[in-house]
Amino acid sequence: MKQVLFVCVENSCRSQMAEAYGHLYRLQNPHDNITVFSAGSNPSGKVNPRAIEVMAELDYDLNRHQSKSLTDVPDADYAAVITMGCGDNCAEVRAAIREDWPLPDPKHMPLEEFRQVRDEVGQRVSNLLSRLAG
Repeated sequence: MKQVLFVCVENSCRSQMAEAYGHLYRLQNPHDNITVFSAGSNPSGKVNPRAIEVMAELDYDLNRHQSKSLTDVPDADYAAVITMGCGDNCAEVRAAIREDWPLPDPKHMPLEEFRQVRDEVGQRVSNLLSRLAG
């Protein structure tokens, strides 16, 4: 089982959407044996309502997610750790692949720009998981 961890500062928008896309990918490719998690270096304690709204447009319910810290996810050797704005705050997480995706924090963006970030997160997650499965 390959494990992937998506991390942003608050674990309320980008990393939550990345985790959701990971779950959607797993539903479409159950044989790929990849499990995804998300966390924040300084979690807000809640999932952003806009993230919930834009993922609902893709028939994914983020209401069942919660904002988590790095101590709330498995202490494991991850196949990949993807940071989205927390950089070195995630240095203690062990991973074969480390990438920082320079995605803007959509927290205060208008809805259409928020959707653009959502779509970019989805494309990046799909590409990453396809690479890991191959």
